[in-house]
Amino acid sequence: MRRPLFRAPLLLCSALLLSTACESMKPRAVSPSDGTTATEPPDASVPTQASVPDAGAPTPEETTATPSPWQRARVGDRVEYAFSAHRGRPGSDTGVGVAGHVALEVVAVQAPWAWLTVTFTDDQGRPLLHPRLSQPRVLPMRLELTQPWKEEHRGQRSTEQTTAAGRAWDARRFLDDRRPSDGPLQNRLYATEPGPLYLTHGLLDASTTLSGFGASGSQQLTLVSFRQGTDGAGTVPMLDHAWGPGTWYDVRQDLSGTASVRRVCLGAQGGFLLRKEATSPTGDAPCADFQDAETTPLEEAVLDAVSEAVSQPQQWPPVTAGTAPSRRETFTVAQHPIPAVVFEAPAGEGAERRVQVTHYAAEPWGTALQGLADEARFTPLSDAVFRAPPKGKRVAEDSTALAGWGRWVKDGGQ
Repeated sequence: MRRPLFRAPLLLCSALLLSTACESMKPRAVSPSDGTTATEPPDASVPTQASVPDAGAPTPEETTATPSPWQRARVGDRVEYAFSAHRGRPGSDTGVGVAGHVALEVVAVQAPWAWLTVTFTDDQGRPLLHPRLSQPRVLPMRLELTQPWKEEHRGQRSTEQTTAAGRAWDARRFLDDRRPSDGPLQNRLYATEPGPLYLTHGLLDASTTLSGFGASGSQQLTLVSFRQGTDGAGTVPMLDHAWGPGTWYDVRQDLSGTASVRRVCLGAQGGFLLRKEATSPTGDAPCADFQDAETTPLEEAVLDAVSEAVSQPQQWPPVTAGTAPSRRETFTVAQHPIPAVVFEAPAGEGAERRVQVTHYAAEPWGTALQGLADEARFTPLSDAVFRAPPKGKRVAEDSTALAGWGRWVKDGGQ
């Protein structure tokens, strides 16, 4: 999972099928010459991956780590961005797109956690119809840093002064152009001092333009407003609709007769989202250690969510060409009975017939999936290939299935 300043009539292009008339409204990267007062040498280093030694009680090292602005988080702290994303279709002038606003807000502070909501809406503040963006998500963010992280950015650096959300900012731009090697163009603009924008490390503007290998499209975030909150604890929200941090889930794989279980643990700390996979998990301490976790800045995770919304099927459940009509049944994961939609399709080649059977949750935001991270809600509950002889029962060959999930950060903090 990797996971700028003007936009007006993008709502006109938020329908799923976009025409060439929307070309002028697609996000565009801003040249570093716009407002630039100084240019620094390029930095080709790879962004540092932060590692978190412990997700539980504070360690002695934490007391000497650089203080995080999250330790001053207050209920009501809020940032809002306009977003848009577009994906072209090869050989076509049309594509898919979505646009609107996303707000991140602190709704409760209960040490060592701040609890955020992340809400995507259209330009008028109404819920979006896109299944992946239709519901607010809850995100518990640990306030303390377990080590002094330094966020790194690739590419050409320049400094400038700009205006965003009604305020003048000293800013630094990072322009990473990988188009000569069939990569994307990434443009990031950050306030030199994050101040009230600490939730997103001071992000003022971010855009990515795809390039190469037939890729066509872009995604963009633009700061439109911010607000500073007041003292108070707030009310800790339930983790029923978790973005991911604070939860875990297990995936069982049966490949060529060999079974294994993979656990995905998700956390968040000091403005970074953490993801770690483990094999042979136990239920006693599902996420006790985030050492060597994959780490994504919160603002990049928001941009990834926008990108995924147009990179994946626009309807739910997804329908693949060539599949037989679906049927409904109940799929049980641990003690969770889940209403499911089942699709079957021919699989593989050769004389022996094979069938791929895929289960999707009928309602990805339904109560049957309370507490499940959203990345697992929009993948198959089960995906299996069966050998189907002319006579007799099907024989299972390979399969992957959701095997369980839970919360390691309990409601009310832990």
